[in-house]
Amino acid sequence: MADWALVIGINSYHRLRSLKYAERDGTLVRDFFANEAKFEQIFYYSDHSPEFIAPDGSSQHTQPTYANLLSFLVDFFEEPQLEPGDNFWFFFSGHGIRHQNRDYLMPSDVNPRAVEITAISINYITERLRRCGADNIVLLLDACRNEESKSGLGIGMETHQGVITISSCAPSEVSYEIQEIEQGAFTYALLESLRIQGEGNCATVERLYKRLRYRVTEINDYYGKPRQTPYAIAEPASKYHLILLPGQATEQDLATLREDAQDAELEGNFQLAEQLWTRVLALSPADPKALKALRRIWVKLEQTAKPPLSESIPELGNKSRTITPPRYSEEVPQSPLPQGILNLQSFKFDVVTV
Repeated sequence: MADWALVIGINSYHRLRSLKYAERDGTLVRDFFANEAKFEQIFYYSDHSPEFIAPDGSSQHTQPTYANLLSFLVDFFEEPQLEPGDNFWFFFSGHGIRHQNRDYLMPSDVNPRAVEITAISINYITERLRRCGADNIVLLLDACRNEESKSGLGIGMETHQGVITISSCAPSEVSYEIQEIEQGAFTYALLESLRIQGEGNCATVERLYKRLRYRVTEINDYYGKPRQTPYAIAEPASKYHLILLPGQATEQDLATLREDAQDAELEGNFQLAEQLWTRVLALSPADPKALKALRRIWVKLEQTAKPPLSESIPELGNKSRTITPPRYSEEVPQSPLPQGILNLQSFKFDVVTV
């Protein structure tokens, strides 16, 4: 089970109110992923993050502009890099907005009067992240609601298939920075929760979410800030039981995961069942139930993939003719790139292990 992450922290905005601690939040999350959670690969974009060298020898900037972020999303996620059982984490600290019924994250050079072509929709981000090959995508969004929003709503209302999204506040609330701790309340509580050892740890999505909901409220109350309630959406709902920190998982966590896998198989959702049993096997490599279930599911998947048999349909005059139902090849539509991407220079990345 591998864990990769894309971390973004933005303080300085050209046309919006700059933030104080978003870049520091991003740095602290990156450091936790690298040094404590031991992630295999982390990509970091911030106001002062260092450049990296592309295969052609050119230096690539990691400042969180529209062009730099879109180039990464387009080039890096063109081919799968991970596999089922792996996790890809996406952390963002900066401005966000809900615009024309879509959620957007704001790069440093966003123009609030041209959101559609200078901000990046979360829908597009998740569509690209799903191409990485991992079957679990985790979005952690500490996004302050942009003051230009006329609707009064922040991000966090969208559902994304196969994705766990935890937003720093409810769509009608604001995400706050706390001067005394020099962090956003959400990111402070997030790192605190992920570090809990033993009983009461936050190894699963469900436990992490429950703790964030009351802990962020406590922090804001203590420092005199208005109410802020983290908001989560997991699709499908069984992802609430997924184990994020294997080293902290209990036997009960594994048992719950097995139950979800069995339920998915009984309901005929063989692809979800395969994903869940694969995760059980990654956590418990000799698990006999997982091994037997995966063999059984592979047989069922192979059977459902076979073409339909020919049917004989009677005709007038007691004759019969054979009709073979046509075989359709379903192509996955390519999502259109946001405007402005056609002029970007494309490049590929060397994978650097942290």
